[in-house]
Amino acid sequence: MRIDIITVLPEIFAGSLDQSIMKRAQQKGIVDIHLHQLRDYTANKHRQVDDYAFGGGAGMVLQIEPIWNIIEKLKTERLYDEIIYMSPDGELLNQKIANNLSLLNNIILLCGHYKGVDERVRQYLITKEISIGNYVLSGGELAAAVLSDAVIRLLPGVLNDETSALSDSFQDDLIAPPVYTRPVDFKNMKVPEILLSGHQKNINEWRHNQSIERTLQRRPELIKKNDN
Repeated sequence: MRIDIITVLPEIFAGSLDQSIMKRAQQKGIVDIHLHQLRDYTANKHRQVDDYAFGGGAGMVLQIEPIWNIIEKLKTERLYDEIIYMSPDGELLNQKIANNLSLLNNIILLCGHYKGVDERVRQYLITKEISIGNYVLSGGELAAAVLSDAVIRLLPGVLNDETSALSDSFQDDLIAPPVYTRPVDFKNMKVPEILLSGHQKNINEWRHNQSIERTLQRRPELIKKNDN
């Protein structure tokens, strides 16, 4: 899989994409991540990529020209399955979206900044808009890092145990059950006996029931969604 990220602040990704699982995925050649500095694609001698909004109002807007230039350049080099704009008013990221994106070959992530992007970018270049929550960040870089992490960890060969991702929260619209490790007894706080029984069928049933109970307590809307 190849992910091209367009940003005015590529340095933000230094800590998130070159550590741990993300780093190993790249070292194994499972994913190829390319950061593109948007300022390299403007004709402005001062490398300016934003301007005032027509009609007035506070905040600067990313111009269409440099965004058009980089996306059109990339599209001449390969076919992209999705060109995604990270936007607070996009489709809310969930596990199903991450699963679907993990099946693609090439995607572009455009990171907004300032007051957003010229609307023509969204109309004529973008194929999908994604939000990571109902709040506003200073830019789309952190959101792009979150999306990349959510997608990359699902790619075959990234996790040491590929079944691990299948038991994550939200894979079956339920929150993951509680997990424990050694010691069995810590200050009289004990691991549930069922997990020590070795009876896998009973353990799986316990975990499923715990997932349902935890989801009802913490995210009941997930249960209601499945009932509709």
